[in-house]
Amino acid sequence: MKKYLIGAAVLTAFAAPAVAADLPAPPYTKAPVYKAPQAIYNWTGFYIGGHLGGVFGPKGADGFMGGVQAGADYQFATNWVIGSEVQFSGIAGDKTSVLLPANVMVTRKNDDVGSFTGRIGYTFGPALVYAKGGLAFRDGYNTAVTMAGVPKAFTTTGNQTTGYTLGTGLEYIFAPSWSVKGEYQYYNFGDTTFTTGPATLVGTKLRNDEHSVKVGVNYRFGWGGNMFNAPY
Repeated sequence: MKKYLIGAAVLTAFAAPAVAADLPAPPYTKAPVYKAPQAIYNWTGFYIGGHLGGVFGPKGADGFMGGVQAGADYQFATNWVIGSEVQFSGIAGDKTSVLLPANVMVTRKNDDVGSFTGRIGYTFGPALVYAKGGLAFRDGYNTAVTMAGVPKAFTTTGNQTTGYTLGTGLEYIFAPSWSVKGEYQYYNFGDTTFTTGPATLVGTKLRNDEHSVKVGVNYRFGWGGNMFNAPY
């Protein structure tokens, strides 16, 4: 019996390498590629900020503007953003003079402009392209009439202090809670028609509209954070 056991052990010792050589090699499994966390951009939340720019009116009335804005956004359907914003700008240099026959001069000056708008946009991650529109207002607007340098009384029809506004822009999140934007905005306050005053002035109609280009920065109070890292 001992001889049989020894023989079996020897046979197994020599046969094992041969059997192992006939077995297929284990399949090669590639290690998973590491992917760094991807930034997730969420536009939902409140924001406050400031802006600087230029305003361009009829008859070459150009000025410098600067002010503040505040608003709220809500992101839905993955890439769409809706919101509302209130904005106010002080204006310097927005003054124009129109010379009429008989040496009648009409001078108009605008010191401020504001708006309350809704906006809708489409986001490409950190970038948001949007359009906006709503109510425009101003209270620092005045008109003066002189004839040969002497002030003259006059009356007008037309609303000069409230109107509508339309605009479009691009906003970009460049750091957690911070965004920058560039924006074009048009303001229309209707027409002014002079009903009394110097004879050459009566019946004259003047436009009340402004074009503006602004750049601004916003600090965003996101609901859950406007930019954070999450697994890809």
